[in-house]
Parts: sequence; structure tokens; C-alpha cells
Amino acid sequence: MLRLMHLADLHLGWEPSGLPREAAGIRKKERDSLVRRAADRALRPDWGVHLVIIAGDLFDVHDPEEALVDEVIGELARLTRAGIRVVTVPGNHDEISYHNSVYRRWEDEWPGHLVTAPMPEMTWRDEVAGVPLHLYSLAYTGGLTDVRSLSPFPRESGAGLHVACFHGSLDADTGERSLPLSSADLAAAQYDYVALGHLHGHQVKWVGDSPAVYPGIIEPKRPGEESAGCITLVELDEGGAKVQPNPISVRPHYRATVDLSTAELPEDAVALCRGKADPEAAVRLELAGTVGFPLDTAELTDNLRDDFFALSVTDATHLVTDEMARWYEDDPTVRGEFVRRMRDRLERTEDATERRVLQLALSRGLAAFGERDG
Repeated sequence: MLRLMHLADLHLGWEPSGLPREAAGIRKKERDSLVRRAADRALRPDWGVHLVIIAGDLFDVHDPEEALVDEVIGELARLTRAGIRVVTVPGNHDEISYHNSVYRRWEDEWPGHLVTAPMPEMTWRDEVAGVPLHLYSLAYTGGLTDVRSLSPFPRESGAGLHVACFHGSLDADTGERSLPLSSADLAAAQYDYVALGHLHGHQVKWVGDSPAVYPGIIEPKRPGEESAGCITLVELDEGGAKVQPNPISVRPHYRATVDLSTAELPEDAVALCRGKADPEAAVRLELAGTVGFPLDTAELTDNLRDDFFALSVTDATHLVTDEMARWYEDDPTVRGEFVRRMRDRLERTEDATERRVLQLALSRGLAAFGERDG
């Protein structure tokens, strides 16, 4: 049984933007510690890892800071000294195409096996955990990689395990540098396991009888981005593959929707958003509903800065004012009839609760007409 740790999209060296300096520094350290934390897990006796595969975008850029590169090489060397094999595949962020790419500058010092072939081939063969292992891969290289000629994917006839590793988009043509891959072509190659990178959500897909796995981004880059929140461990033998996502502690990242329909003033909008406060989380607030005043999302974000560790705000509200309702009242249309009836009911009611409900109904109705009209 071969035990494989499958990593991808660590994006080390990513520079947070839009955060206070202290928070940005904390986020950078949290992300850049991922390779050390993964190495610590791989070295644990109870994990029993034989091989670590990094399926692209280990770094966020192709020319990261030298101090970070030294740290990463040190952590990978820690694995190889312990007898754990390491395979690194360049991605599209840390692309090998450039003359100053980290993988060109440090190729001779890189621990383990570094994939540099521009087209699919068997790039490495060795015995791992007593089993012959054949690895098939490529490193996208501008001007050399022909994405129209990736298939048929190579597959040797030797006994043992046959593992493929690609940083690309499965069954989605998102551009040449994103390496479009065909699941039908991968299935035809009959690999025992396909290690993928590029998509940030943890996904287990199937190509024929074999799993094709995106381990996902462990620590997200932006508020609200999907987080895998796990390190993927795979038990692999000729009988099949067992994929095990193992949770790892990460900073919470999520989206939250706030309906501002009941807000009468900008300060009411701030109060409603503050109801989602989470000082430890990176959150994307999505504003919804109908409002009777223009929203300044920059000012709103500024007012909420201390209520979240990191925050981004998207505005999907509809602006509907009394002036707009009066404008449409004389329309000889269904919208005009709707406005006349609602305003008539508003004039006849003295109940404060009913009045507020009618005002919301009028606002949302006008917003719906606006959506229909584009």
C-alpha cells in the first residue's frame, strides 16, 4: 500500500490586499506556513506517507522572494531526508516558461523530482514503498506545450502503479495556460490515480475507473473564497485508490447575505451588517433587498472594518425611492396600476406595521419590474 499526500494551489508568497497592515502580515504568515504544516503532517508516523505530490501553484508567482524559496526548499529537503519522495509540478501562477522562473533558477537544488517536460510523458520511474511507480506529467511551457496534442496520454506497460499529475482544467477549456484536459482521454490511459491542481475546491471526479482529484486550496486567498480546509491523503494499490481528506485548522472564510430591505438610513444598513460580525473570519458580505437611499459600499466597508478579520462587500440591492414610485404612478401600464393600488392602500392604513409591509411590497414590486425591463 502506497500512501500519497496530494497537495496543490498553496499559492505561497501571496500578498494580501485591502487589509490593515497587521492583518495582512498575519494572513501572509498563515499562508506561507502551509508547506511546513504539510511537511509536519507527512512526517508523522501515524500518517506513514511515502510520496508527496505538489500539483502546481506551489507559489503565487513565478519569481517569489528568495527567502521564501529557501524556506520551501528546506521543508521539502526535510521530507526527502526522511525517505519521503517528493514530486513538484509547476502550475500557471508559478509557470516555468519565464527565464527567471523559480524552477529554472533553483532546478539543480530542488529536492525530489521536478517536472520540466513541456508535453505529457513518463517523467519519473522508481520503486516507492516496495512498488514500482510510474509518473506521467508535464509542466506547461509557453511556446512549447501544444494543448491540442496532449492526447493520447502516454502509458507504459510495466507492472506497478501508474500515476498522472497535471495542473489543468478537467473538461473545461478555460484557456491554453489553464491546460484543458479531457476526462475521456485520461480514462483511455487507464492511470491508477490522476493528481490534479488548478481548481480551488476539493473535488473527486472519475476518469473511467480511476479517481481524478483536486485537493483544493487549503488557505483561501480572498474573503468568501471556497476553502478545502484539508490535506488530501491517498492510499493506493493495484486494487484501487482510497481518497481521504484530512481536516486542518484554517482561518474561516465564508459568504454571508444581508437583506437591507428594512434599513431606512445608512446607519441601519451598518447595524444589519454588524449582525454578521466575526472578528476571526474573512467574510464576503453580499447585500440584497431594496433600499430607499444610495449605498456607499466603500464607506460601509470602512465602518465595519473592525468587526471582521477581513471583509469584502458586494452590492446586489435595488434602489427604489418614493420619487420613483410617484414617477410611475401615472403610467398606463401594469406597473402604473400596481403603484396606484399600493399607494392607495398606504394612504388608507393607519397601522404602522401594515404600512411598513406595504412600503416593502411597493419597493420590491418596483424592483421586480426593473429586473424584467433589464
